[in-house]
Amino acid sequence: MSLPSGPADDNLTRLQQDVDYCFGNRALLGQALVHASYRGSADSNERLEFLGDRVLGLAIAHLLHERYPAEAVGSVARRHAALVRREALSEVARRIGLPKLLRMSRGEEETGGRDNPGLLADACEALIAAIYLDGGLDAALLFVRRQWQSMIEGHVTAPKDAKTALQEWVQGRGLPPPVYREVGRDGPAHGPTFVVEVVVPNIPPVRGSGASKRVAEQAAAERALSFLQDTGALQDSGAVPS
Repeated sequence: MSLPSGPADDNLTRLQQDVDYCFGNRALLGQALVHASYRGSADSNERLEFLGDRVLGLAIAHLLHERYPAEAVGSVARRHAALVRREALSEVARRIGLPKLLRMSRGEEETGGRDNPGLLADACEALIAAIYLDGGLDAALLFVRRQWQSMIEGHVTAPKDAKTALQEWVQGRGLPPPVYREVGRDGPAHGPTFVVEVVVPNIPPVRGSGASKRVAEQAAAERALSFLQDTGALQDSGAVPS
C-alpha cells in the first residue's frame, strides 16, 4: 500500500519522532492509520488491531510483573484489565496525535470518527502491531513502556474489578444492584463460551462473553462501565470507580 505524499509524509515523520521509533517499513505505519471505512477491509488496520491487542496484553503483563513483583495475581489482573481498556488506549492515541492522522471516509469523519474512543483505541493497537512487526517485541515493549508508564505508576492500589466498581456505582446512587443472567452459550459442550447480560437501572442491558460465567459477568460489567464512561455518568455525583 502506497503512502500519501506531501504534508501527510511530514505528519508521519513527526509521529515517528513523537513516539521515538523510526519505521524501516513505512507501509506498516501507513496501514495502521487506515480505518476500514476508507478503502475497505483489504487495506484497513483491522488485522493489525487484532495483533496489537495481543501484543499490548503481553507487554502490559510483562511491565506489571516487573513493577509489582510482590502483588497477588488477582490485583495484578485488575491492573492489567484497566491498562488495556479502550479508555487507556484512546488516551495514548490522543497524546501522540493519532486522531488527525487517521484516514477514514468522509461519512465516518462527519459522525465524529476522529473523536471516537473505540476507533482511536483500535488505531493505537494497530500502531503497536506495526511497531512489533517492524522492529520486534523489544521495540513494541519499549513503546508501551514509554506511553503507559504514567498510568502504571498512577495507581497506588490496584483498581477494583469491573463487577465491584459497577456495584459501588449503583450503591452510591441508591439504585438496585446489577442483575446478571446467562442468556446463551456458544461452542462445544466441553468448552463453551458463556454469554451473560447485566441489567443496571437507567442504562440499556449489555452483554459480555467468556470461558466461564464469572469471566462473562466481568466482561458484561466492563461494557456497562464503558457505556457509563462514554455518557459521562461516571463523572457525576456519587462513587466513581477507580
